[in-house]
Amino acid sequence: MEQHSPNFNSRGGEKISLLVLHYTGMKSAQEAIERLCKAEAKVSAHYVVDEDGTVTALVDEADCAWHAGVSFWRGKRNVNPISIGVEIVNPGHEWGYRAFPQKQMEAVAKLCKGIVLRHHIAARDVVAHSDIAPQRKEDPGELFDWQWLAGQGVGLWPEVRVQSPESGSQKKDVSKMQTQLTEYGYETPQNGIFDEATRKVAIAFQRHFRPNNIQGQWDNECAGLLAALLASAGH
Repeated sequence: MEQHSPNFNSRGGEKISLLVLHYTGMKSAQEAIERLCKAEAKVSAHYVVDEDGTVTALVDEADCAWHAGVSFWRGKRNVNPISIGVEIVNPGHEWGYRAFPQKQMEAVAKLCKGIVLRHHIAARDVVAHSDIAPQRKEDPGELFDWQWLAGQGVGLWPEVRVQSPESGSQKKDVSKMQTQLTEYGYETPQNGIFDEATRKVAIAFQRHFRPNNIQGQWDNECAGLLAALLASAGH
């Protein structure tokens, strides 16, 4: 299906290298699509995937959709010009957050596989909205099955699990965590202090890679997961 949104602009010659997954966070698919197509809303996405698996295209991939807002990934600020944005229908944390149906997940996987192949997007650069904006966003959230999606060939999933989730509170441990999160792609403070901004980055990481515990406490399990991701990404 196609339904054109007026909310886009030129990529300005930027190469597509990032795929960002969101949830709509609205009561219905129709409400979300209407907003994404409303000029005064000044927001859009390239695609919307409904719970029944229906995919609606709103902005051509060649154009820059307005989905990310204030954002950062791997040294790049304002990622709209380098990214494809996919909105996945779900009421979100505000309107009754719920699991993503299998039909919807299969449609997301099929759509994203095509995007990744067309634009040669690296597995580590398939990200959540919360990954690129951890201080203000939490979508698509902890119920989104990133592990399953990675098994379908979309995104990166850490293979190594460290079992003793003891936290490290020494400054050197915090500094290492902040450095490594930045190396992976997150915008992270570099002050050696486990402050609120750092905690929000930790929560974003956990929503994506350890969804069963998203309290924001950084422990050995998180450190092991991050080390495995960095190793897979060639660090």
